[in-house]
Amino acid sequence: MRAVVGLWSALTLFLLMEAVIAQRGEGTPDRKPTRKPHRRPTGRKPATPKPGRWPPIPGIPEPQEPTDFPPPIFGPPSIFPDCPRECSCDPSHPSALNCENRNLRKVPVIPARTHYLYLQNNYISEVTAEAFANATELRWVNLANNRIQRVDKEVFRKIPSLIYLYLQKNQLKQVPSELPVGLEHLRLGRNRISKIPPGAFQKMEHLVLLDLYHNQLSDSGLGKNTFKGLSHLIQLNLARNVLKRMPAGVPASVIQLFLDRNSIEDIPKDYFESLVHLAFVRLNYNQLSDKGVPKAVFNSSALVDLQLSHNQLASIPLFNAHLEHLHLDHNSIESINGTQICPQSLTSDYGDIALGPKLRYLRLDGNHLSPPLPMDVAMCFRHLHSIVI
Repeated sequence: MRAVVGLWSALTLFLLMEAVIAQRGEGTPDRKPTRKPHRRPTGRKPATPKPGRWPPIPGIPEPQEPTDFPPPIFGPPSIFPDCPRECSCDPSHPSALNCENRNLRKVPVIPARTHYLYLQNNYISEVTAEAFANATELRWVNLANNRIQRVDKEVFRKIPSLIYLYLQKNQLKQVPSELPVGLEHLRLGRNRISKIPPGAFQKMEHLVLLDLYHNQLSDSGLGKNTFKGLSHLIQLNLARNVLKRMPAGVPASVIQLFLDRNSIEDIPKDYFESLVHLAFVRLNYNQLSDKGVPKAVFNSSALVDLQLSHNQLASIPLFNAHLEHLHLDHNSIESINGTQICPQSLTSDYGDIALGPKLRYLRLDGNHLSPPLPMDVAMCFRHLHSIVI
């Protein structure tokens, strides 16, 4: 009996030991995990992917690099069968073709019914004649803010009725040739034009606005006959170029002359004598000093608004009694003598105040002056309503 009990006890102990061993095998092993053998350094840095680039996944093609331009944007469906899919054609304005802000690389074919063409804010680099083959009735073309470097001269032969041409903010290095003689507005600002060839504006007697703002025009790039023939020109904008002298040959018809932000140092004393209609002159941000500005050069009866801000003037130049706005801020003026600058004698009896000097606005801040102004200034300019000092 004792032998049976002893055998049973030994068997129970053996089963308990197997259960314990099995539980330890399912849990965390007692032994430390074996490490992979360590490779010896080779001296080369491991390859790292470039920023934005990752190794291609097998079986999946690597995406293409993005292009410089976004894809073109197509317009809505149109009732006009000749409406280019890149543009929109409003039924209420059948003579207008709206293709602005469409990410276009080239000019689409223009329908014959088009009078007004809007192509601004695209990526067009060249304007060729093919697109204008049937657009002989165009009056208005806006190609501003593109990347145009060249305009085929054949384009304007196909659109002789063009009146408004806007080509500002492009990459033109020269004025397009053979412009339509009927043009009235020509905007070429914010390009890279450094020279205007003789005859560029020949026979363009209907032109009233010529904008050459923010180019690279120097004195050598403008000839004395550059503006010859522009007999009806009203506004000439040559601001923000690299001129050191006043432009020659400005048409006598000009009313507004803008020459801000050049490097002009002097003005010939008889420069404005032939410009009998000139009412607005802007010469801000130049290099004008008393030495380069004759005392009576601005004494023109037509002049209404004269801007000479941000120059190097030490005294106030003489001006006509008809001047209404005078900007002389940010110069080097230290004193004002109202008796000297008054266009009329202070002893004159103005029975009618309307007969006195017309100056209404005077800006003198940014000089070496302190208020108040001398009494003789107030006695002379009785229309003066605003003074900034």
